[in-house]
Amino acid sequence: MNPRYTVAQVLSDTGPILLDFDGPVCAVFATLADFTVADELRRVIDAHTVEIPGHIRAVDDPLEVLRFTATIGTPWLVERVENELCRAELTAVDGAKPTPYAREVIVAAYEAGRPIAIVSNNSAAAIERYLVAHRLARYIATIVGRTHANPSRMRPDPAPILPAVQALDAEVAGCVLVGDSPADVEGALAAGVRSIGSANKPGKRDLLVAAGAEATVEGTAGMADLARALVDQEAQDMLDSEDMFGGTERV
Repeated sequence: MNPRYTVAQVLSDTGPILLDFDGPVCAVFATLADFTVADELRRVIDAHTVEIPGHIRAVDDPLEVLRFTATIGTPWLVERVENELCRAELTAVDGAKPTPYAREVIVAAYEAGRPIAIVSNNSAAAIERYLVAHRLARYIATIVGRTHANPSRMRPDPAPILPAVQALDAEVAGCVLVGDSPADVEGALAAGVRSIGSANKPGKRDLLVAAGAEATVEGTAGMADLARALVDQEAQDMLDSEDMFGGTERV
């Protein structure tokens, strides 16, 4: 299954970059395992005698455990699980593994004059902590993290995407979201922004394209391909500007 467009085609039609965090920027749970955090969240729920379905018992992703709490109908318990996850994320990002070439993507977009927003289902505090520690904060125009204790507003809900577009003073159709999950792509579609899928694991490309990704980058070097495409697009934009200027001079 092939995407409809190339990365270059999507970049030529867009400006601001909306970048997912866990995956495209770093592996959040590289040292503090995701299943360890998920187990801790389940213990918080168990302590209040709430029945946890089998598939939530088995899941490794702590965000899925948090998402389950939206079905409980107990706001104070959602708050407790949320707070526990926020604490775990702050610990996890201290050992997060940078995604190869993510820095190059961020710097290339910044130098090309493309505003960058981090839009994530992770907490804003954890994202900011990572960006500061890795000297990336100055390149990022805004951060939109998970809405606190309201897991129903995580992607694929478009709610996190639209405030990022607004903060960048941009039009939705002029923005492109780079994400590594079908939920990212579905959220982009729902919000009306373009999407590039980061297929960072075998078999993920077809899932991203099926979800509606307009273009994809693949493999461990996928972000390197995106960085090169951003540099190439900046060069093309400069040539186009020079042609327009030269044409004006010749008239």
